[in-house]
Amino acid sequence: MARVSVEYRDHIALVTLTRGDKMNALDDAMVQAIIAAGQEVAASDARAVVLAAEGKSFCAGLDLASFAKMGQVDPREWLLARSHGDTNQMQELVMVWRRVPVPVIVAIKGVAYGGGLQLALGGDIRIASHDAKFSVMEMKWGIVPDLGGMFLLPKLVRSDVLRLLTYTARPIDAKQAEVWGLVTSLSDDPLMDALAMAKEIASKSPSAIRAAKRLIEVAESADRADVLLQESIEQAELIGKPDQMEVIAAQMQGRAPVFK
Repeated sequence: MARVSVEYRDHIALVTLTRGDKMNALDDAMVQAIIAAGQEVAASDARAVVLAAEGKSFCAGLDLASFAKMGQVDPREWLLARSHGDTNQMQELVMVWRRVPVPVIVAIKGVAYGGGLQLALGGDIRIASHDAKFSVMEMKWGIVPDLGGMFLLPKLVRSDVLRLLTYTARPIDAKQAEVWGLVTSLSDDPLMDALAMAKEIASKSPSAIRAAKRLIEVAESADRADVLLQESIEQAELIGKPDQMEVIAAQMQGRAPVFK
């Protein structure tokens, strides 16, 4: 059965996890489908992406059958293999959304546990329902976060919060997740608000939005000199180009810009 659907409308890609009857738990087919969806929208002309899920929950993490398979082969064979550049397949499940060149907004309801939380962290922005719950769940199963969570979490939460979440596997509610920085905002209807935000982003200069995502990625990891230089490089490729000239013309004429 299909695990993920991808729809395009008004320059927005809506990617939906469709294993709702299993709380969108991650099995091999689900992992492969999510990576394929990320690669598809990355290659498209979408200007924004919304990642959402069917059913009551966003994603409950790795399914039990997948846990059972772990001990059947030497884990070094698949964990240490860099199958997607700097990631293994499981890490690419999350990091593929950082490779998507436009903003990814994640709409979260129900639970985002373990791998499900890490998947949500791959997005640029997270909008959650008021009753959503989150957990760095791996310690419950005697393992550690390894889908990119240890790259992404320190950028969002304080060290003591990271340690508490990792050591205890304690579920937290949406309000606490927002206070601690795991969630961008709370909503009565996360999908509706995510789509509205995507529509707003899609109305901006496509080239500037892509440049901004590239620049933020550098800004979060490079040193001062590299960031300052990258600012200049990106800006030089925007000023005076068609998208920027259309923005200026639209502002002066009091209309919405139209990008080719």
